[in-house]
Amino acid sequence: MKFVYTLIYLVSLYGFSQTPAEQFHNKSQEDIRLTKVSASKSTNQKSYKILALGDSYTIGESVCNTCRFPEQLKDSLNTSFRAQNPIKLKVIATTGWTTTNLINGITEQNLENNFDLVTLLIGVNNQYQNLNFSIYEKEFPELVKTAIKHGKGNKANLIVISIPDYAHTPFGKGNKIISEAIDKYNAFAEQYCILNNITFINITDITRKGLNNTELVASDKLHPSTKAYTQFVKRLLPWAKKKLEN
Repeated sequence: MKFVYTLIYLVSLYGFSQTPAEQFHNKSQEDIRLTKVSASKSTNQKSYKILALGDSYTIGESVCNTCRFPEQLKDSLNTSFRAQNPIKLKVIATTGWTTTNLINGITEQNLENNFDLVTLLIGVNNQYQNLNFSIYEKEFPELVKTAIKHGKGNKANLIVISIPDYAHTPFGKGNKIISEAIDKYNAFAEQYCILNNITFINITDITRKGLNNTELVASDKLHPSTKAYTQFVKRLLPWAKKKLEN
């Protein structure tokens, strides 16, 4: 009996000692907690759309479809956000495309302007085909403006990626003239992005390890490998997450 009386006392002490005001406060705190949980779930359920624009480096020449950097970036973002609705990816890129080809390719797609994130990597074929540099000076800004338009008209949704240096592959054989030309293209793109407050990510240094680390070069001895693209994504991911979260 003594145990029963003790139990009744504890229940009365802790279960019924709260004032109406205290009970209301605790209920309010619980409501706030549930609201936060609900908001978190709502964020995870949001569906994002990514647009990747470029050439062979975006399409992933000589690597599998899921190995190219846009696919790896999409998978990494899905993992980071634990998204219930998988991120949708649209790639507009073809091996050999110059800035002119990409402009035409985008036009033919009749795209919507509702992408949450856009990546742009273009210019290597302008250099490889020895096109006049003035073409890039004219068309790169045009492509940036087009990319922004399709990224909901917000330049904060755009990431411009530097051009890889194929001189540091068995195909390029360490040709310094190629590297100097790539530097010229990248310098123009980076300066344009700085002046216009656009995110520019440099990955060129990764590709310049290709002659010393052959695992960074694909089987065609020219393009980046899956491992190289993984390193690209490590640099892109923090910026991509930040842009989607905002």
